[in-house]
Amino acid sequence: MNTPDAYPILNTIASPADVRSLPRELLKPLAKELREFLTQTVSVSGGHFSAGLGTVELTVALHYVFDTPSDQLVWDVGHQAYPHKILTGRKGRMATIRSRDGICAFPSRQESEYDAFGVGHSSTSISAALGMAIAAGLKGEDKQMVAIIGDGSITGGMAYEAMNHAGAIDANLLVILNDNDMSISPNVGAMNNYLSKILSSRFYSSVREESKKVLGKMPTVWELARRTEEHVKGMIVPGTLFEELGFNYIGPIDGHDLDVLVSTLENLKHISGPRFLHIVTKKGKGYGPAEKDPLAYHGVPAFDPAQDSLPKSAPSPHPTYTEVFGTWLCDMAAQDDRLLGITPAMREGSGLVNFSQRFPDRYFDVAIAEQHAVTLAAGQACQGAKPVVAIYSTFLQRGYDQLIHDVALQNLDVLFALDRAGLVGPDGPTHAGSFDYSFLRCIPNLVIMAPADENECRQMLTTGFLHPGPAAVRYPRGKGPGVAVQPGLDSLPLGKGEVRHHGSRIAILAWGSMVAPALAVGKQLGATVVNMRFVKPLDGGLVLELAKSHDSFVTVEENVIAGGAGSAVNEFLQAQKVLMPVLNLGLPDCFVEQGTREELLALCGLDVPGILASVESFCA
Repeated sequence: MNTPDAYPILNTIASPADVRSLPRELLKPLAKELREFLTQTVSVSGGHFSAGLGTVELTVALHYVFDTPSDQLVWDVGHQAYPHKILTGRKGRMATIRSRDGICAFPSRQESEYDAFGVGHSSTSISAALGMAIAAGLKGEDKQMVAIIGDGSITGGMAYEAMNHAGAIDANLLVILNDNDMSISPNVGAMNNYLSKILSSRFYSSVREESKKVLGKMPTVWELARRTEEHVKGMIVPGTLFEELGFNYIGPIDGHDLDVLVSTLENLKHISGPRFLHIVTKKGKGYGPAEKDPLAYHGVPAFDPAQDSLPKSAPSPHPTYTEVFGTWLCDMAAQDDRLLGITPAMREGSGLVNFSQRFPDRYFDVAIAEQHAVTLAAGQACQGAKPVVAIYSTFLQRGYDQLIHDVALQNLDVLFALDRAGLVGPDGPTHAGSFDYSFLRCIPNLVIMAPADENECRQMLTTGFLHPGPAAVRYPRGKGPGVAVQPGLDSLPLGKGEVRHHGSRIAILAWGSMVAPALAVGKQLGATVVNMRFVKPLDGGLVLELAKSHDSFVTVEENVIAGGAGSAVNEFLQAQKVLMPVLNLGLPDCFVEQGTREELLALCGLDVPGILASVESFCA
């Protein structure tokens, strides 16, 4: 219950200014209440959980030390930002997170002035904070820009590009690495906290800078001093890489020790230039089950905090599309030893767990590095391998140049399994795969498929794998219509659709997830319904045949209308000089906010009532 008795300190916090007004000795009790409140609210609403538990103390310390929102915090990805939302005036709305008309799953500039930068994809925080620091400096503003990045996100090359730039221009920027993939061993604990306090102190910084000036006039002595400092720091702290990039490295320190955090941040606040603070935290901190299994508690449904495990979903006779892919991958790998599996840190989400266990030598998790994943596949294909890149549709956007330049231009044999295509629901527009038809269709040499059901997904994966060139199979999150999956590894004829229902006057051409609702509408209206299967190559012969026997076309896709599959039909008809009315249905020209997938499809008019109403209006 959210009563004054339950959270006596937290209930007095309406903004970070209230945090800064607290006596320092109340920060630890505040962190304890914040962690308890986070557990209570997420257990009711569901959402990202274990990452936020690990950043409670850091969030309290940041808002206590820095003058937010004048000083700006940029949270990388944003999984860990729930405590930040609670302390920045959104505590009363946390129960609505990730729901329709509720607060966003990730930081959003439209939602709060305390969300300095909208995030959702990884490795962007340092670039954004650096841009803010540069712009603020040019205006003469004295602001602190802080990027908080996790050990997963810092594997992305963009983070190093930003740090290389920041060090080169001596930018006034603080980067905090939240390292939650290890525990703090005794030799990294108290002694290292003490060293970090010393290394971040104004006295040390002053001596260091003055020494540079004096010794800089004696090049030989200065070089010896510089090398000695690097050698000594390299022995006791793992910061040599960041020092080489031009950062003043501090850490690692215990990210759950509020006293050390506050003291270190206060010291760093008064040091100019690029600074890098390395903190070590425990994902899921303070909630036993999440500490034991932080991956399972990364994103959770509603659960009972008193239980030691998450609720088990009822067993289903029908697999999800992700499970269909995972089973197919293992089956095809057993038949063809040229198959290699690649994922950019999405083993569980993309269905590669079994493959990684059965074929460890052929499994490659490249961390959060989508560009590298795509070009790695291209290199493997050059040597006769047949790589399969398992990636969410929204994340393939990050490897677009590599897809064009390194794969398609060279017509290399790479299969892309695009999960979470179309609307994804609660994670909102940053994770929706709304654009892949449009950005893939314009690329030469690329085959693009969309399954109408689970069995067709398996067939399309085989089709793409056997095709001698680049191919993509895109499928939505969750389950399909419940068609039984056959065990074989059969392929489909390339570029051929199928008529699912014969009717008259109107032909509804549908792709992927839209075939099922289109079929329901077609049966009500007596219209012909076609499962087009291929976005590219388009089944032009079938389109021309239908154009001769029907008065109009309706195209339906779970992709933006602009440049999508319906646009391909329009372009084809125009090229063939066929004049007939065409209604294109798809996602609107806007970013669709969060909600359940069913709510969002209805909002976009892509459920059965919505499609029916649009077709009836078009015919009228």
